[in-house]
Amino acid sequence: MNDADGMAKRHAPGVRLDREDGDTVTRFSVAAPDASALWLCLFDDHNCESRHAMQRDASGQWTLARTDCPAGTRYGFRADGRFAPQAGHWFNPSKLLLDPYARRIEGHLSWHQAVFESQAEATIPVPCSIDSAPFVPRSIVVDEHFDWQHDQAPRIPWSDTVLYELHVKGFTQLHPEVPDNLRGKYLGLIQPAVLEYLQSLGITSVQLLPTAAFLSEHHLTQKGLVNYWGYNPIAMFAPHPAYAVDDPVQEFKRMVHGLHKANIEVIIDIVLNHTAEADHSGPVLCMRGLDNSAWYRLVPGKPFYYENFSGCGNSVNTAHPRTLEFTLACMRYWIDQMHVDGFRFDLAASLGRDSTNQFNPQGEFFRRVAADPVLSQAKLIAEPWDVGHHGYQLGHFPEPWRECNGDYRDEVRGFWNHRSVNVGAFAERIAGSSDLYKSSGRAPTASVNFVTCHDGFSLRDLVSYDNKHNQANGEDNQDGNNFNLSANHGAEGPTEDPEILALRDRQQRNFLATLALSQGVPHLLAGDEFGHSQQGNNNAYCQDNETSWLNWDRDPAQSALVEFVRSVLQIRKNCRGFRRRHFLTGEQAGGQAAVSAIKDVTWLHPSGREMNVSDWHDPHLHCLGMLLTEHEQPEAGRERRFAHLVLFNSGLEAVEFAVPECPADSAWTRLFDTAAKRPELPFRSQSYRLGARACAAFSEPLN
Repeated sequence: MNDADGMAKRHAPGVRLDREDGDTVTRFSVAAPDASALWLCLFDDHNCESRHAMQRDASGQWTLARTDCPAGTRYGFRADGRFAPQAGHWFNPSKLLLDPYARRIEGHLSWHQAVFESQAEATIPVPCSIDSAPFVPRSIVVDEHFDWQHDQAPRIPWSDTVLYELHVKGFTQLHPEVPDNLRGKYLGLIQPAVLEYLQSLGITSVQLLPTAAFLSEHHLTQKGLVNYWGYNPIAMFAPHPAYAVDDPVQEFKRMVHGLHKANIEVIIDIVLNHTAEADHSGPVLCMRGLDNSAWYRLVPGKPFYYENFSGCGNSVNTAHPRTLEFTLACMRYWIDQMHVDGFRFDLAASLGRDSTNQFNPQGEFFRRVAADPVLSQAKLIAEPWDVGHHGYQLGHFPEPWRECNGDYRDEVRGFWNHRSVNVGAFAERIAGSSDLYKSSGRAPTASVNFVTCHDGFSLRDLVSYDNKHNQANGEDNQDGNNFNLSANHGAEGPTEDPEILALRDRQQRNFLATLALSQGVPHLLAGDEFGHSQQGNNNAYCQDNETSWLNWDRDPAQSALVEFVRSVLQIRKNCRGFRRRHFLTGEQAGGQAAVSAIKDVTWLHPSGREMNVSDWHDPHLHCLGMLLTEHEQPEAGRERRFAHLVLFNSGLEAVEFAVPECPADSAWTRLFDTAAKRPELPFRSQSYRLGARACAAFSEPLN
């Protein structure tokens, strides 16, 4: 390392512990180029503060090295300078500020006037002189050492990946086999019963709702509620402290290590598009008080106001070089130091907006990620939209990104719940959405297929409610999405009607089977596999209670649904035809065996013939068959071929499907029928009666 590299490393933003001449030297560094003075504030065990002036270099980086700040030291910053929010500057030394690069934070935010700036009637704020230190969290110096014991990332191929979205607290808060002190904690996720459950279900990768330190919004605390989901970050490098028994950094690492030992990947939901400082009326806690115009996108010509592509008050400005470096450094930290395997990016379209606020898939952020040897190898999943102009960017993200496929969600929901999507659109989605990804050279695995996620109805509620019921959120049921494509199937919410309950159970199986047997990457919401209900709340972000926590005390119907999910995920794992790395073509694959062996996919009309152009656009056709052929070439011996047939019927009446004929020495084996209660032996019939609103799958070895 040359002198320049060494100097850059020593002055990298954040805190660095070095050993020099037998002493531990702690180096603090923070960027604030427009500040006139900056202090490191240290807090002792009695919360007494001492202030120490920092030195500014030519780039606007402020630094200070000390030998009395070991791991565990509590600290913050104070910055002085021009207080002119109308010009984009919010410097006020009365505000204690978190380190944006803090690896750990401690303490709670109290919504005292001191954390705000006083608002004049002309909407121009006046600096508040009350010291905010008693009311805000502290940053903590962290020693990064951890014995990973040869930790090995599972590195599950995308084609084999099964994502399982869960909330760290809600998943184990009520789990009877997790010790009381570990329920709702990072360490609760690696208890033997939890790991065994995930493995037996067929999960390869857990996707954790936000695990970086976050705060509850002011309007929630005024109502006695909290931000449960965690999409309100304040320290993007720091694991959320409430999920730890003691040390969140060490316990997060232990969690990752334990999941890796179980061959389960860890993907975290990362929020880099906005912060908890909200809009111009929000608190001054960190970035706003250090370098507001670099951290945030300000309204051109009106820098007092913030661009709001997040819907949460502000938007982080990844078009600024310093903020872009922060974003990339944060991602690298979670991979290098915390060993996560990838990210799901909240409102990722915001990250791709350039200096003109337009989404640019060839922009600097995407270019830097693709060129980075670490980041480019991680699993990168975009929520491909934000709430800004032209915010819906599904299909437009570059390699190596995958995307949460909102079109899949809507068209699969429409097919099963409302029969409102034509079969052509439904087939396009379950075949991997080639219309979105093929032209750019991407594969079916670019599509992360989901029917439900944390944001919206749970699967049970999707088939039990026509309308959202969010009254508990305290917003007069005005929050949450009104476009749900849900259906109550005869009664709104709970019912004892056996016919309605049977239909709801069947619809859950239909959705889960479709998800498991679609091309692309299946994404399952935790609790959907046993019918968890949120009582119709489709925006339970503030429900830190039994509404959101999973109840592990299951009835027989719920246990049966779990077994069904295990079985369909096992079918997916066993049959490569459902997890192809290339798009289906519908073209001849060679061979002169049965018709079913000729094409990689044949789309079948219930009459037995191939679907034609008019069929695909027939608004009255609510059923079709998907016949897949896969090939296996053993190391020695002749090629073997297998056929898989899946029949879908979202209609209100049973349908007689003409089933492709089997060769003389073969027979169809039914894998499941969502409307059948008993297993069925292999059969050779040329017809199969599929019930109303049902799905069935069959396997046939061809030779």
